[in-house]
Amino acid sequence: EICACLVGSEMCIRDRGRKMEKEESLADTVKTVFYAVVIAILIRTFLFEPFKIPSGSMYPTLYVGDYLFVSKYTYGYSKHSLPFSLPLFNGRIWEDMPQRGDVVVFKFPQDNKTDFIKRIIGLPGDKVKMSGGRLYINGKAVSREDAGDFVIRDEGGNAERFHQYTETLPEGFKHTIIEISDKENADNTLEVTVPQGSFFVMGDNRDKSNDSRFDVGFVPFENLVGKARFLFFSHNDEGAWYKP
Repeated sequence: EICACLVGSEMCIRDRGRKMEKEESLADTVKTVFYAVVIAILIRTFLFEPFKIPSGSMYPTLYVGDYLFVSKYTYGYSKHSLPFSLPLFNGRIWEDMPQRGDVVVFKFPQDNKTDFIKRIIGLPGDKVKMSGGRLYINGKAVSREDAGDFVIRDEGGNAERFHQYTETLPEGFKHTIIEISDKENADNTLEVTVPQGSFFVMGDNRDKSNDSRFDVGFVPFENLVGKARFLFFSHNDEGAWYKP
């Protein structure tokens, strides 16, 4: 009887031990998940945030299906650096001015929610216009050189041919743009002056971009989310998911 009692007690202790181990294991898992979420939020808020390119407005620089990281710290922080654009403060802190030619992600000024990605063309105080397909900044035509043709194929495999140019911005930054022709709707605009605290942005696909020439208008500094840094993945939705 004594032996049976001791055996029963030992089994009871073992059961309790297993139960405590399970509880500790669950607690450790919850802690790990919690810390991982906190770290991810901090990284996305203060360092880098991933974005997917949804449209072709930045061809030939960025393709539909490209995934890239945007640095949140480059221009300082605004409420749009925070998750859900939480209105904890106004303006920007630790601000640093963007450079002409930077590719930036920003919140669409008309709703302050939708993410757009374009290239900064006009800085505060600049005068910007399009004339005959050529970009003018402060009264001077921006240099461009022919770079051959560029072809985009639609979902049906049909080819659309563009003229490709290397454009050199006033400070010497070079980038590539494409044009259908120099006679499209966006190729002639009135000259505008970029307000202080705002920027004039354009897509590299000049004839197929909703940018500061249209609905986007001037982009307030506060609306900048960050600077596009580097691609980490690219996937064509028409292909298999395992073939990047």
